[in-house]
Amino acid sequence: MNVASSVLNSEGGKALPPVVRALPKSIYGYVWRVTGRHQFFVCALSIVVFLMSAIPLELQRRIVNDVIRADDFTALTALCAAYAVVALAMGAIKLGFNIYRGYVGEKATRELRRNIYSLTSALPSGDHTAEVEGVEIAMVVSEVEPVGSFVGISISEPLLQGGLLLTIFSYMAFLQPWLALVAIALFSPQLVFVPLMQAAVNRRVAERIQVMRHISTGLIEENGRRHLGGPGAPDLSFEWRIRHVFGLNMRIFGWKYSMNFLMNLLYHSGVVGILLVGGWFVMSGDTQVGTVIAFISGLAQVNEPWGDLVNYFRESTTAQTKYRMIENVFGGKAGRNVPT
Repeated sequence: MNVASSVLNSEGGKALPPVVRALPKSIYGYVWRVTGRHQFFVCALSIVVFLMSAIPLELQRRIVNDVIRADDFTALTALCAAYAVVALAMGAIKLGFNIYRGYVGEKATRELRRNIYSLTSALPSGDHTAEVEGVEIAMVVSEVEPVGSFVGISISEPLLQGGLLLTIFSYMAFLQPWLALVAIALFSPQLVFVPLMQAAVNRRVAERIQVMRHISTGLIEENGRRHLGGPGAPDLSFEWRIRHVFGLNMRIFGWKYSMNFLMNLLYHSGVVGILLVGGWFVMSGDTQVGTVIAFISGLAQVNEPWGDLVNYFRESTTAQTKYRMIENVFGGKAGRNVPT
């Protein structure tokens, strides 16, 4: 059933008063409507974080290459203190940044729940079928969570993680271009297999949402029969559906953890490549030990934002799939604007 059509038809084919608004077609349209102002502040914090990311690497390189070799304990103490201050500052900024993004995501989740509840509450009593109630429960209880969580990171996460990757790789290229090429070459296969494997996960996520909605509808119908004194025999389709959900979840786990395995394998291959090529450069006098140490540390820092970008891609496609299915239920026709 198209819930929005029911709402419109309940007024004799006429639209409800102006308090009813359409859900945007795109999840990014919803991001802008609900949290547009907050996204500017979150993005500003993202820029601050990734611009500071190369400072610890440079401090490590200077400590190993310059201070220790010069046997200058005063300079060593000063650089170590500077490193501690930078680490504390970055940690404090990230703490505030993550809490703020959590607030933005929860705000979006709250508003989407209000939107869904307001639309279904506007339905005439005769239209409150088990199908409508089952879909509403599934959406309000579980489906809005990943959508709201994604709203909090929708713009800032790719900006932050992409900025971190660009900053660290630029720093690596400045220090030693050939080592930077080795690191990039060993990461590049992920650009191929990650989207393909994630697409397989997304198809199963969309199928699982539909099955869960049918389960909610079936439970409401069965409870209604029992309440009216009807037969309470178990629905055989319920057993099939929960088995189907189990199978879908196991396939999702298989794709997800296989992807993580390949990503970790390529990361460790990158470390081996840096040690091999960097060690050769050190022995030939083309670079210094501190540079190789900075590269290994930088590779670890690259691995984290790259993994976060993959997770973002995963959450993005999942959230967009769920938002599209929610928006399709209401037909994009109407949605009640509940003030905060």
